[in-house]
Amino acid sequence: MQTQMSFIFLAGEYAYKVKKPVNLGYLDYTTLEKRRFFCRQEVELNRRLSPDVYIGVAPVVYSGRRICVGGQGETIEYAVKMRRLPGERMMDSLLISNQVSKDMVKEVAEKVAAFHDRAATSVEISAYGEPAAIAVNTGENFTQTEKYIDVSIAALKYGRIKAYTDGFVKSNEALFRRRVKGGRIRDCHGDLHAAHICFTNGIEIFDCIEFNDRFRYCDVASEVAFLAMDLDRYQRADLSQAFVDRYVQLSRDEDLPRLLDFYKCYRAYVRGKVACFKYDDPYVSPAEKDAALAAARGYFDLAYRYAKQRPLLLITAGLVGTGKTTVAQALGRSLGLVVISSDITRKRLAGIPPTEHRFEEFESGIYSEEYNRKTYDELLTRARELLEQGKSVILDASFKKRQHRLQANQLAGEARAGFAVVECVLDGDTIKRRLEQRLVEGGSASDGRWEILQSQRQAFDRIVEFPPEEHIAVHTSQPVKEIVKTVSERIWS
Repeated sequence: MQTQMSFIFLAGEYAYKVKKPVNLGYLDYTTLEKRRFFCRQEVELNRRLSPDVYIGVAPVVYSGRRICVGGQGETIEYAVKMRRLPGERMMDSLLISNQVSKDMVKEVAEKVAAFHDRAATSVEISAYGEPAAIAVNTGENFTQTEKYIDVSIAALKYGRIKAYTDGFVKSNEALFRRRVKGGRIRDCHGDLHAAHICFTNGIEIFDCIEFNDRFRYCDVASEVAFLAMDLDRYQRADLSQAFVDRYVQLSRDEDLPRLLDFYKCYRAYVRGKVACFKYDDPYVSPAEKDAALAAARGYFDLAYRYAKQRPLLLITAGLVGTGKTTVAQALGRSLGLVVISSDITRKRLAGIPPTEHRFEEFESGIYSEEYNRKTYDELLTRARELLEQGKSVILDASFKKRQHRLQANQLAGEARAGFAVVECVLDGDTIKRRLEQRLVEGGSASDGRWEILQSQRQAFDRIVEFPPEEHIAVHTSQPVKEIVKTVSERIWS
């Protein structure tokens, strides 16, 4: 295997990492002596979090006609010798197969918080948290990626991210200095993302930055934001929030949430930059170059999303049985939206348990015009409260009346929030099958059933009042993951 900086040889129960003889500006491995030094640094620093993984530094020797790890002969290279970790238990692999739980990320938060608590700090280390030092790091990002404008990042997005970053640093100098004074700048891991966490016998966090101290010397908020950003990238904002909440609880770091989006933006941009460097690496294949370019664009899009700095209001719309709740829950989990259900809200207003069914006639009982008005008023009131707190919201309702959709749009405008309608559409046969299955399984707060579908269809006002960028129609027969991808691309474009 290879990274931009190393070749990794997997051999049975061990892995050997050999550094490439490169000078990338921010690292210099060009001499054998430098590679030996940084191999030793890597072992020493990574033993802070994974003492049983990092075995030591092994010489690579030329002996006769063979090149061997260890033994007698001329030393031609050095390798970091590691205990091989199971690839299938890496967090990035587990995220893809939906095998990471909130409890798992909370355990990671516990390990990271304990590590930060004992991590070294000093006057020298703390200096890297000063506003001027942060500006050097962010400025370097933009200087080093100018050549990739309109290759991996659009000029408009580059400019928006730069303006946001520069503005945040300038307007929060007092906050950054308070972080320095409070001892929040530490000798951290420096590269804390999902690919560097393994759930095996315990939790192993490995592959910290050894080649440049200033990339490790950072605010602990920056390190927390790195993994939180990566979880967002995997569309698991629920896990991201659980990780941050547990860390803040343990560290009592009340200022961290104020810095979170700034450092998420910074870390996403760094990852985009690194992917650009890989795109230019002469050692990688054309297929790897294509993958690196796609990764860079994805990271820069994520950085742009954080830089937009405004909450979001989404509403679902559609007929009964079209999957609105499933879509709302998936979007809430993936994008970090608070989900407010009209079914649950309606029954709470009526004093009815959420799973107690009221199969009323169409637009009667708790589905009368009066109750509809009360329900939508309550949905919008709760949404307003959350938007004013800077939180993003999705309202899970049919929104069959144009009046209610326009009220939601007006609220988004007043709250300076982004807005979109996610219209769920589905063919009749599939709707009928889903509704029948829902009745058999139970447990749903919805009282929707096949008998009211035609009446609802006739009462549904076609969605024609919004421009295309605010009206996202999704066919809910496709996998939920594809729906989330479609909506994400549209709202963050």
